[in-house]
Amino acid sequence: MTRRVGILGGGQLARMMALAGLPLGLRFSLLDPAPDACAGQLAPLRKADWNDTQALAAFAESIDIATFDFENVPAASLDVLAARVPAWPGRDALATAQDRLVEKTRFNALGIPTPGFMAVDDRAGLDAAARALGLPAILKTRRLGYDGKGQFRLRGEADLDAAWAALGEQAPRVGLILEAFVPFRRELSVVAVRSRTGEFAAWPITENWHVEGVLSASLAPADVPEPLAREAIGHARRLADSLDYVGVFALELFDAGDRLLANEMAPRVHNSGHWTIEGARTSQFENHLRAILGWPLGDTGARAVSCMLNFLGEVPEAAAALAVPGLHLHDYGKAPRAGRKVGHATLCADTAEELVQGLERAGQALGRMAQVAPVVEKLRSC
Repeated sequence: MTRRVGILGGGQLARMMALAGLPLGLRFSLLDPAPDACAGQLAPLRKADWNDTQALAAFAESIDIATFDFENVPAASLDVLAARVPAWPGRDALATAQDRLVEKTRFNALGIPTPGFMAVDDRAGLDAAARALGLPAILKTRRLGYDGKGQFRLRGEADLDAAWAALGEQAPRVGLILEAFVPFRRELSVVAVRSRTGEFAAWPITENWHVEGVLSASLAPADVPEPLAREAIGHARRLADSLDYVGVFALELFDAGDRLLANEMAPRVHNSGHWTIEGARTSQFENHLRAILGWPLGDTGARAVSCMLNFLGEVPEAAAALAVPGLHLHDYGKAPRAGRKVGHATLCADTAEELVQGLERAGQALGRMAQVAPVVEKLRSC
């Protein structure tokens, strides 16, 4: 019998989930407030507000199981679906990831270290937190922030007034948190999956580069010593077990040299796992579906050395991109807009040297030498 998966959210993550699930005999339905959500090009899309309980109830009647592609879906919306059909990941995971203070408190309770942090409720609270944690530090919204949004870096006391002017008005609505700034060598992510039966697997550790808070490139497998990799994956497994998590998630970590510090989790398939579509034996999207349906998980081993390049604003011309050997292009079908994630490419190679050659070709052909440069430098230094 054909199973219909309902997805709250119709963006590129839902789109790639549907592309992975259609060959497995699955069908998909989507609910999103945006009438032009790009996954709607592949599956029926119901336009409705997240808080429209009647639309959510009707949506639940048309599906067999529910999931989401966007962590800012209200937990109450998930509750409406969960009362009628299985819905994964569960409410606990969603609610935890939606509040940076709750999230980091949970990390610490599980023995997962983080940078220092304090809640900030008012202007006096910001001063107190700055004194306690020291500066530099980063003031963030507790809720509704992603891709560098809702953040202000404080380099010294002179920035306190500007930080409050930028984010203080949001304190009553979304809360604020001050996080200590910790110098770190690089950012790593663990993309992992846990099934309804408790089966757990993780893909090779990924190294990430950001530009203005938005992911620019990911390299996998990252050059990580085995003890550090075991520690990172151990953190992810403890977190997943504590949440009774079902599905794919990402745990973002700072490599501070002598220790790993957790930054945040994403309770969904993740941008830094896009390389798994071509670069792993089973993609994050297929394994997410396997997990929520209670099917056996697929092998998460790497097929190749892979680099994912994010495309913001506009997608390069297909002919130019596909002229690069080993490059796989993904156009999300979105209208071009400055800063918008509109596509990505993954380059795969048998060796690091071959990947360097491919990245240099891609950088030259697509006018993206600055984007590929840090990855090339890393590969040459290994």
